[in-house]
Amino acid sequence: FRGDCGPSDLPVSLSVHCLDHDAFLFALCQDHKLRMWSYKDQMCLMVADLLEFVPVSKDLRLAAGTGHRLRLAFSQSLGLYLGVYLHAPKRGQFCVFQLVSTESNRYSLDHISSLFCSQETLVDFALTPAEIWALWHNEENQTVVKYINFEQNVAGQWNQVFMQPLPEEEVTVRHDQDPRETYLEYIFMPGRFTSAAIQKALQIFSQGTERDLDLTWDELKKEVTLAVESEFHSSVTEYECSPEEFWQLQVEFWSKFYACCLQYQEALSRPLALHLNPYTNMVCLLKKGSLSFLMPCSMVDHLYLLSNEHLLTEDDAAIFDDLEMSRDVVCLVQCLRLIGESISMDMAFLMEMACSRLQPPEKAAEQILEDLIANDTENVMEDIHSKLQEIRNPIHAMGVLIREMDYETDADMERAQPLAVRMNLAQLYGGGTAAAVVCCGVGKIATIRFLICRDLLILQQLLLRLGDPMVLGAGQLFQSPQDLLHRTSPLLLSYYLIRWASQCLASDIPVDTLESNLQHLSVLELADTTAITPHKLVSGPQTIVELFFQEVARKHIISRLFSQPNTSLADTSLNWPHLITAIVADFLPLLWPSNPGFLFPECLMGSCQYTQLQEYIRLLQPWCHVNMGSCCFMMGRCYLVMGEGHKALDCFCQAASEVGREEFLDRLIQAEEGEMVSTPHLQYYNKVLRLLDMVGLPELVIQLASLAVMEAADDWRSQATLRTCIFKHHLDLGHNSEAYVALTQNPDPSRQLDCLRQLVVVLCERSQLQDLVEFPFVNLHNEVVGIIESHARAVDLMTHNYYELLYAFHIYRHNYRKAGTVMFEYGMRLGREVRTLRGLQKQGNCFLAAINCLRLIRPEYAWIVQPASGAVYERPGASPKRSHDGECTAVPTTRKIEILELKDLEKECVLAQIRLTLVQHDLSTATVAGSSTPEETVALLVRAGLFDTAISLCQTFNLPLTPVFEGLAFKCIKLQLGGEVAQAEAWDWLAANQLSALVTTKESSATDEAWRLLSSYLERYPSQNSLYHRCVINKLLAHGIPLPNWLINSYKKVDAAELLRLYLNYDLLEEAVDLVLEYIDAVLGKGHQYFGIEFPLSATAPTVWLPYTAIDQLLQALRESTTNQHNLGLYQKVHDKIEDYQQKVSVATRDRLYRH
Repeated sequence: FRGDCGPSDLPVSLSVHCLDHDAFLFALCQDHKLRMWSYKDQMCLMVADLLEFVPVSKDLRLAAGTGHRLRLAFSQSLGLYLGVYLHAPKRGQFCVFQLVSTESNRYSLDHISSLFCSQETLVDFALTPAEIWALWHNEENQTVVKYINFEQNVAGQWNQVFMQPLPEEEVTVRHDQDPRETYLEYIFMPGRFTSAAIQKALQIFSQGTERDLDLTWDELKKEVTLAVESEFHSSVTEYECSPEEFWQLQVEFWSKFYACCLQYQEALSRPLALHLNPYTNMVCLLKKGSLSFLMPCSMVDHLYLLSNEHLLTEDDAAIFDDLEMSRDVVCLVQCLRLIGESISMDMAFLMEMACSRLQPPEKAAEQILEDLIANDTENVMEDIHSKLQEIRNPIHAMGVLIREMDYETDADMERAQPLAVRMNLAQLYGGGTAAAVVCCGVGKIATIRFLICRDLLILQQLLLRLGDPMVLGAGQLFQSPQDLLHRTSPLLLSYYLIRWASQCLASDIPVDTLESNLQHLSVLELADTTAITPHKLVSGPQTIVELFFQEVARKHIISRLFSQPNTSLADTSLNWPHLITAIVADFLPLLWPSNPGFLFPECLMGSCQYTQLQEYIRLLQPWCHVNMGSCCFMMGRCYLVMGEGHKALDCFCQAASEVGREEFLDRLIQAEEGEMVSTPHLQYYNKVLRLLDMVGLPELVIQLASLAVMEAADDWRSQATLRTCIFKHHLDLGHNSEAYVALTQNPDPSRQLDCLRQLVVVLCERSQLQDLVEFPFVNLHNEVVGIIESHARAVDLMTHNYYELLYAFHIYRHNYRKAGTVMFEYGMRLGREVRTLRGLQKQGNCFLAAINCLRLIRPEYAWIVQPASGAVYERPGASPKRSHDGECTAVPTTRKIEILELKDLEKECVLAQIRLTLVQHDLSTATVAGSSTPEETVALLVRAGLFDTAISLCQTFNLPLTPVFEGLAFKCIKLQLGGEVAQAEAWDWLAANQLSALVTTKESSATDEAWRLLSSYLERYPSQNSLYHRCVINKLLAHGIPLPNWLINSYKKVDAAELLRLYLNYDLLEEAVDLVLEYIDAVLGKGHQYFGIEFPLSATAPTVWLPYTAIDQLLQALRESTTNQHNLGLYQKVHDKIEDYQQKVSVATRDRLYRH
């Protein structure tokens, strides 16, 4: 396409359009001609001289068209449009053409419109099939954007686009303000400076110091503060300066940094191009450092922002259908503009402070009006008065303006149906940029309308002051303006609140805080409506309005807009002007304070934005009477998080009065499935109690539950729940008396029993037993005893002291028999279950305590019932016992009742003390001694060598001493047969027995002492038929031990015949022969005193006898051993002795017979 064209043919603007399988190139050249080329045919299809459409083109033809611009716009229905900007000195012209196709590929241009523009410098323009959008720089080098509808606008009137102004060149700092705080607040106000501008300014201000550019908004704020303060302190050389000088220096350095920010913000905000998306009609400004979006302006804002010359030429029919009303509104807006332009910064600050400090805006408006009148040097009041004269009905016009700005809705729009639209809409406007655009638009509207409402309030005060019937209209002297004041004031405060929220930054919340918050919300069952994901604020600050839009509002708005049948939005292919207008129009009611919905504060609560929520409610509460209870509840949540529990409780109690009247509180009290339904107030209290419980504020739980008890006077089930709650928290706090009172007041027996059981266990665990013993337990005595008994029988005896508690409980009530029974059972179980020295010590003390109890009772009542063994107790919670085949074994229903008297207890006490003595002597016996019977204990004592103790026990329980003598005899045998080790060990057990003093000339051995102990016992404890001698001799002979002489001599005196029989039993024939010979001699009178024979054989003495049977057995045994000569000799001796004895008996018998 280059060809051999000269300089005049060079294109200054090119555009390409694809149509009918070909690509057409349109070139606007320096010779003011438009050429059309076909890429497919490689040829020029059309040349059009554009100067034909310029009214005066003579001078233009001679100049090169270097400033011309060309843009295309295509429509399926209208075809291809060409927009041409023809640049001429001191003027410019837009021409719009439609490409017309003729036969044989011939093309021509159909001129649609020519539009003339001012002398501003065109930077860029965009074309649609109906409009031209143009970007200029004016003479002051300010950005100007205008648009025009070239089809309908016959007058050629361009529409003004209101641009975001650059920040103020200077920041006003009053002497009562801190310069650092003022500048930081102004610089870091969302939407005022970009992060890039601040970072570049920071880099220049710090003289090129390398800094981390990837900073969050908060981190950037800290870096700026550090940099400015460092520069400031490094420049202050004097150690002392006055506060005024210090303040002035701070302002100087901060203003220096602010100038850097302003410089870079201006550079980065300079528009480079205009972008128009042909599919959505979205218009954007491409700037050096950012991207700006243009959005439609509402009629009210449009009128207020229009310049005076444009306002005068505004088409009244485009405002309202009623032309007179339109004129009235335009005149009213002119009055408002006159007021707004006259208000100084101090006057504006007066209204700002009134809203911030919760003072009536009407008073502030009245003060501003007085200042305006006092400082009216340009006769503005006269101009306003004359303008008011032109308004036919000012009150009605104001009412119309107020209705246009009021977003209060009758029905709750917020609870839209679920999003049942195409999936590609699910993320519509879900990004951070979209949220920023929407919320910035909302903030802009709030800012503008706050000013409108402010000026309107001042104008209404002026009307009240004038009181002119000609101005106000007949019959409207004071009533209507006063009513309008009361309508305008909440409107102003609403927009102030929305503007504040649009500028209030969201806090970055740690994940653990969010999770903790989620637990609290789960108690309230609100977690499904709130945000629970943390947001890292990197590229710029996120306001709480943006947070709300992204997390909650967007889904509601999109659902509402696209789920409605026959909606116009569904057919507009997501047209930007319509869609953004609809979204903002639906978003504002969600933020509107006086609407019944409560999603915005709820979102702040769910996102842990408690500081912001607290300020929001503070600004809202004095004047907004909608959702007052919900606000109180939210404030309570804030106080709870801030650690001010008592303030939180006050707020929760205030909110209770609105339960059942507000949607948020109604959702809060929805009952769960299966939950007992009570009154709304009680359900509300229940939710708050759960919340306070989870946060860990038992004192507040008690206070609120006590308040709820009065509410539940007629509902015993709720009363029982609340009393249980009060009891639990009093108990947790250690308020034992209060917990007991709450327990006694519980109307539900089962809950009362549960609380009682808990009280017993907790007080035992805390060792606060005195309280437990001393509580009166009116009508609960048996239950308390049962609980303590069941615990006593179910837990480890050495870890818990339930038996001792029960003993003290009965003693305190003078029930000594029960106390004795308890201690006796305790002692029995100690013996069975705690087989240690400590257990036996406690067992003895238990039996002593039981004895003491019975001694305090009259003798006829001094008895107890033998406690059952452990297996019979039916312990609560214990698993059933089963037989080998798995079947549950039958629990015996009856048992034999055994009565124990005082003497029985004394015996048990003796037994326990003896067991303790045994274990103290030999710890190895502890495992068996605890529950041993008296007989078993005797055996253990004998084995341990405690013979004195064993004899004492036998005498107490009337047991024979045979085991003692047998055991001692066996020990003597062992000592006699043992070595030195046995001798040394024997002294231990010998020392434990009382030996009678004996003076000897030589040192006796342990064996001697053992035999001496045995001898002393045989003397000390005689028995019938010499039982103990016989058992000792039996034991000795059984072990082949020769009988000691003292034992033989002792037994000869008692029962010589039995000794003979024992000799025969053990085949001791020689000993038996000696005994028989001695015995016969003793009977005949020789040594009779050694055999206990008082009167030997004589005619005058009583009859005597010999154990002939035993002697015959001896003779028989000797006779049978004929081979043993020794035995034969013995036989002969005995035989001769018997013969001799018999002769003497015969003589004595005859003498006795003769004597009679």
